[in-house]
Amino acid sequence: MKRRISIFGSTGSIGVNTVDLITRQGGADAYDVVALTGASNIALLAEQAVALQADVAVTARADKRDALEAALAGTGIEAAAGPEALIAAAARPADWIMSAIVGAAGLAPTLEAARQGSVLALANKESLVCAGDLLLREVAAAGTRLLPVDSEHSAVFQCLRGESRAALDRVILTASGGPFRDWTRDQMARATLAEAVAHPNWDMGQRISIDSASMFNKALEVIEAKYLFDIQPDQIEVLVHPQSIVHSLVGFTDGSVIAQLGPPDMRGAIGYALNYPERRALPVERLDLAKLACLDFRHGDAERFPALRLARKALEMGGLSGAILNAAKEAAMDAFIAGRIGFLDMADHVESALDALSAAADPTYSLEHVIAVDARARAHVTARVTQGEDLSHA
Repeated sequence: MKRRISIFGSTGSIGVNTVDLITRQGGADAYDVVALTGASNIALLAEQAVALQADVAVTARADKRDALEAALAGTGIEAAAGPEALIAAAARPADWIMSAIVGAAGLAPTLEAARQGSVLALANKESLVCAGDLLLREVAAAGTRLLPVDSEHSAVFQCLRGESRAALDRVILTASGGPFRDWTRDQMARATLAEAVAHPNWDMGQRISIDSASMFNKALEVIEAKYLFDIQPDQIEVLVHPQSIVHSLVGFTDGSVIAQLGPPDMRGAIGYALNYPERRALPVERLDLAKLACLDFRHGDAERFPALRLARKALEMGGLSGAILNAAKEAAMDAFIAGRIGFLDMADHVESALDALSAAADPTYSLEHVIAVDARARAHVTARVTQGEDLSHA
């Protein structure tokens, strides 16, 4: 019997790489593809659905329904659109589900997928950042297997395999440092959008690249690691590693450190989750350590990259502070992309939201609580950006 799989966010960078691996491993002949979802790239979504003979293709954009139906006409593949259609697709039985929708938009379908009791490959870090207790509660109730897909957390997961959790001393997340790793704050204050998305190591989408440049991606990953590995914030360290070869490390109570190395290719982490608990051959470059010659590391600079400090602040505040941080970050990024604020202003707006909004939450909070906090944080940043624009024109 073929393995049933669904990919949420199949047209994004993680999704495209997941489709590539599935195609290389037999495609529709080897897998029963239940659902593929995307947003605005209807042509690619339809192409993927046809190639993998998916049961249903879903666009998150309700206004793109007609375009998707037209692209799939005559194929026998069901077309659906809108947020509710995403949740309905996540409820379809599948053995392996990739959660790769970028941002808080992926939370609701991820929670629904977690109720399957199957394997949930998690690339949507925001689900744990915004609602870690809620997601883990759903995972435990359903008996779902949660596999991390972020390269850093996949590395930690691999390093811990076969080890006693009681021997875990610290987790060391590596960061490329992005395009601004050697820039001063004065230089970053003048950074353009084009410079922020020009990542030196990874080929990623616009928003993920900006997250990397600001190191907000690492901030989210610090929070994610706390939930994934049930560790305390002071057990999580961040090292800047420009080569992006050591994806993360784990330190143990006997003083030893285990690292996971690989080329900067997301197909490594995706392939590990897709084939777990086995390892299968993957189309990734083989490392030539002699050619690399050296691997560099330095501490993450929380002064130049305040996102690292804000992650710690959110963890100390507890409750739904992660949801506030993420929503404020997304709203601030929208403003940066639109040219309404500068690069460094993003962190200022996030900290303002953390300081202004209450993060208190009962441990049994629901998705509705998260959505409400998310909306308040976005509104706070939007109002603050607008006020700043008004003052600048006064």
